[in-house]
Amino acid sequence: MSTPILSTKLYIPPPRSKAVLRPRLIERLNEGLLLQRKLTMISAFAGCGKTTLLSQWTEGSPLPAAWLSLEEGDREPARFLAYLAAALQTIGVDIGEGVMSKLQAPSPVPLPVEAIVTAILNHIAILPDRFILVLDDYHVVDSKPIDSALGFLIERMPPQMHVVIASRHDPDLPLARLRARDQLTEVRTSDLRFTSAETSEFMRRVMGLDLSAEDAALLESRTEGWIAGLQLAALSLQGHQDAATFIRSFGGKHRDVLDYLVEEVLQQQPEGIQDFLLYTSILDRLCGSLCEYVLMSEARDSPLNAISGQETLEYLERVNLFIVPLDKERRWYRYHHLFTDALRQRLSRKGTSAVGGERDVSELHRRASEWHERHKLLLEAFHHAIAAQDVDRAARLIEGEGMPLVFRGAIGPVLHWLDSLPKEELDARPALNVMHASAMLMVGQMTGIEPKLQAAETHLHAAEDDYTRDLIGHIASIRATLAVSKHQPDTIMAESRRALEFLNPHNLPVRTATIWTLGYAYQLQGDRAAAGKAYQEAVTISQKIGHMMIDMMATLGLGIIQEAENQLYVAAETYRRVLHLAGDPPLPAACEAHLGLARICREWNDLDAAEQHGQQALSLAGQFEHTDRVVACEVFLARLKLTRGAVSEAAAMLAKADHFARQHHFAHQLPHIAEAQVLAMLQQGNVRSASQLAQKYDLKLSQARVLLAQGDTAAALVILEHLRADMEVKGWADEQLKVMVLQALALHAHGEKRRAAQVIADVLEMGEPGGFIRMFIDEGQPMRKLLSAATMSKPKQKLFREAVSKPKQKLLREVVDKPKQLPLRGAVDGPEQKLLWPIHDYLERLLHAFDVEGLESGVTSVFVPGFVQPAESLIEPLSRRELEVLQLIADGLSNRQISERLFVALSTVKGHNRMIFDKLQATRRTEAVARARELGLL
Repeated sequence: MSTPILSTKLYIPPPRSKAVLRPRLIERLNEGLLLQRKLTMISAFAGCGKTTLLSQWTEGSPLPAAWLSLEEGDREPARFLAYLAAALQTIGVDIGEGVMSKLQAPSPVPLPVEAIVTAILNHIAILPDRFILVLDDYHVVDSKPIDSALGFLIERMPPQMHVVIASRHDPDLPLARLRARDQLTEVRTSDLRFTSAETSEFMRRVMGLDLSAEDAALLESRTEGWIAGLQLAALSLQGHQDAATFIRSFGGKHRDVLDYLVEEVLQQQPEGIQDFLLYTSILDRLCGSLCEYVLMSEARDSPLNAISGQETLEYLERVNLFIVPLDKERRWYRYHHLFTDALRQRLSRKGTSAVGGERDVSELHRRASEWHERHKLLLEAFHHAIAAQDVDRAARLIEGEGMPLVFRGAIGPVLHWLDSLPKEELDARPALNVMHASAMLMVGQMTGIEPKLQAAETHLHAAEDDYTRDLIGHIASIRATLAVSKHQPDTIMAESRRALEFLNPHNLPVRTATIWTLGYAYQLQGDRAAAGKAYQEAVTISQKIGHMMIDMMATLGLGIIQEAENQLYVAAETYRRVLHLAGDPPLPAACEAHLGLARICREWNDLDAAEQHGQQALSLAGQFEHTDRVVACEVFLARLKLTRGAVSEAAAMLAKADHFARQHHFAHQLPHIAEAQVLAMLQQGNVRSASQLAQKYDLKLSQARVLLAQGDTAAALVILEHLRADMEVKGWADEQLKVMVLQALALHAHGEKRRAAQVIADVLEMGEPGGFIRMFIDEGQPMRKLLSAATMSKPKQKLFREAVSKPKQKLLREVVDKPKQLPLRGAVDGPEQKLLWPIHDYLERLLHAFDVEGLESGVTSVFVPGFVQPAESLIEPLSRRELEVLQLIADGLSNRQISERLFVALSTVKGHNRMIFDKLQATRRTEAVARARELGLL
């Protein structure tokens, strides 16, 4: 559930009808646009008229302006970027659903700020017209991450964009570099000071005071042209008959002047207005009903009860009493920041009670919290509860009416408040310790979670009422989630079941998260049916309540189950939905979806797409802390290198992954690494080491491969037959298919060709619906021979041709002729749909893929029964194409001549050269040819 964007912060303050025009400053701002500078910075202290100047300028500018009024709550990068994106949307920038959902959704990992800014810039870059982005009151954010993000944006923004910053001090941006490049327009305090003429015009037009030129000049001198001081002075002058005497007595530093003039202004107002200003100064934004609720007194005869909030706000606007409208309807307002500071300072000087002791300041905040809660503004209600020091109320608001604030994007404020509470307060309220642990889990602070949970358990009441039971369930759910990252199925299962037993049936956010962890435990235990059922239930509930994170994680679990069931097309669509949920740029959890797509693309023999998804998965996995996802990605990429024939590189990657896994105690990954290492060792001819590793980790399928490489087909078949039966009992379709592929090869090599044909026919029937290709090609020429023998009878071929119409035959032929094109299932309706991809044509496609593979990459199987690469021979054999290139090199042809002879690109020839030199351990042509002659390759 996302935090709503307050549109009032995106509202451009309208210029006052009587405001003093400042053409010299407007001209300077326009100069920045004419010279196409990147940044305009208006840096001056409070009350210098920065916002007023920008309001006038944007009103008269022909360019559209996106406006963002910042406040202290925008210090978190996610909130800042969300409002930045929303501001850009007001002028037609199509930010995209993915970016906004990512910014407004809770995330357990640090926000990828640069990736988000890059995504925003990509959307801006397609705009045809120029525009202005105004960031008003930038000083309030005071955040290094935001400074870094804005600097990144300014450095890379397209030419149609111009940024304007209004701040009380220089932001931490590369200003010196921008000045040196003439990319910065600056307006400072000295520029904003009113001249004597402007002071006279301001007093006359805006404040209705007709001062002499001498008095105006004196006032300008006393205030140093400070517009806020001038306004306050003018308000005080309205109550004095002798303006000249007042002006001459006026002086002091700005802070002293401010304190003095606020006293003067307040004393000139009716008592009811004074109370209104002081009491409502605690609010960041004001509307009529909110002000009335805050001011309401239990004493029926209190004059505050008779005040109309809306009428008072409109009166304050009419008399220029430092109030700014935030919308066109004049419903929402705010006080001038400087005036707010002064009022709050006066309120605090009164001690624990306000004017006349009638109002306690904490009571004002409590009432403000109540109003915001009633209007579903829970974050604002939470902030006021904190200001009221009402721990019980703040603790209740954290729970968020069934959807905790930490799930609404308010992790930062909640965590900051909980961190600030003394241990005694937390221990007195076990629910706070539980929520503290939950917030820490969301931001990845894993090490401190268990102590919080233990502290909560220590101070839980003995009586198990409904509330206490729900807390016990929440604690168990958090522990289950912690165990997920460690792949501990028994712990996950136990804690998940305990959580579901104790959690309140209406606590859907936590129950849904627990159902997901339960599904993960089932998956680790191999009960895929139960896992799929749990994941589907979690998806259904999370979509209903808007729990995007669990929707994404449970959908990801469904994709993994579908992939394991050999439903590759369905799984690919599921993974793509996960990427959609993850947003743009994606949440780190999307690494699993990219990894799943990488595996599927590799199986479909689209190795480039597999590489791309694998690298994206690795990049996202790096954002996690204390998980084994980086290892999983590295193992996949290593296996992809094996597929491409880069055995040495693959072996190095696997050795690195093994070291990393052992160093970080990721024992769960060691068998997966070993399985890939066995493949690499067999391709290197190191059968003994492969055998030892397969035995060490009890890798049955790898043991069978080793036995086949040693020529012991009988022993391999014993293992494979037992393994196949085991997989059939478990219902593991993916493992069953892998076993049957190797079993067919073993039977054929053992002389049982009839049984081999039966098994390969079953394999083709199982593999065709998922479009499996690579699992066949990886077995090399023995598999090609076996597939070549599995042809369809002539009567069946005739029946097929008669059943399929000519247009469908043409479509089928186009797909068969393009083996990398993915089949489009469901594209044709009717009873002939099943005939679009029969076994015969699947077989043709596989044989075609073998032909392409043999010409382009020269796959040579290392699993041929009885074949062992001699130790003194090459670690990696040369492919057919590489042997052809090597012969042309020996014949004295240049790279260009070879490219013309073979009809391939020059870069392809150079690539072959690199592979040849690497395999022959040579550094130049003559050395490679000599080495090849020694080995009898030429």
